[in-house]
Amino acid sequence: MTTLGSVLLASIPSPTQGVWFVGPIPLRGYALCIIAGIILAVWIGEKRWVSRGGEPGAVLDISMWAVPFGIVGGRLYHVISSPGLYFGEGGNVLDAVKIWEGGLGIWGAIALGGVGAWIGCRRKGVPLPAFADAVAPGIAVAQAVGRLGNWFNNELYGAALDAPWALTIYRWDAGLGQAIRDSTGEPLVLGTFHPTFLYELLWNLGVAALVVWADRRFTLSRGRAFALYVAGYCAGRVWIEALRIDPAETILGLRLNIWTSILLFLAAVAWFVTHRGPREDLTPHPGKREGNAAANDDANDDASNAEDELASDKPAGQPSRHSAGPKSADL
Repeated sequence: MTTLGSVLLASIPSPTQGVWFVGPIPLRGYALCIIAGIILAVWIGEKRWVSRGGEPGAVLDISMWAVPFGIVGGRLYHVISSPGLYFGEGGNVLDAVKIWEGGLGIWGAIALGGVGAWIGCRRKGVPLPAFADAVAPGIAVAQAVGRLGNWFNNELYGAALDAPWALTIYRWDAGLGQAIRDSTGEPLVLGTFHPTFLYELLWNLGVAALVVWADRRFTLSRGRAFALYVAGYCAGRVWIEALRIDPAETILGLRLNIWTSILLFLAAVAWFVTHRGPREDLTPHPGKREGNAAANDDANDDASNAEDELASDKPAGQPSRHSAGPKSADL
């Protein structure tokens, strides 16, 4: 059995604990990384949105729809793409809802999160492609931060590796969120592997930088910045996914996520090439209000204007509804 001391100095260490308790409240490293990533994505997206002429606060409002949808979609995609973990031999169906133990598929998060963003954009009256362009690099940064959650959970590593950048992985109890220990209290080492979480973390930061640079250099619009993010991420996901050894569905010998990445890469490139044009006008219109309140105000204004026009056609001396009329003391 590999011991802790024999690998610590020759590899990247992993945490031996992924959850801490404040009284009865568990603080999970995975969840904290996901939350931190979301906050960064919204903050970056807000700054880019405002710099492009958008209304302050719009990204946060739309994210209130996109984020919950994205989390549900990410979990659904993970369960669908790795059904053996939950529905196969030895699996537990109830584990499918234990999101805190790890397992969010980015494509499900993007797809269902996009539905939430579409709802939010319609409510705000802003174009979805423009919103997607603003938040694209922030999403890549959020993914990078989120990959640290996999590090806390000792999961999603690649093939065995004997190199200075290899990742030490411990035998892990997902339910307790910590490494399994021997009789002396030492965490049991499973081995050293490709740190695919780190590869993807660095790749995603590179994609974010590429999108920001290209957006400034070429004034991308109409969803092209988002398409560049998707294409860039997919290009990296193909080779990183090929290194992973965790259970996954395969088609013709390739993991499902590789096929998904290839198809989305082609779709993103096609969108990037075919959708050109000036940037959308995001300048907020003064006095614009949302929802039924604004509609009611407009209806009241129209009714008032109609009454004023009728009053102007009445003979002189005949009071309109808006005139004060005779006071009670004059009657």
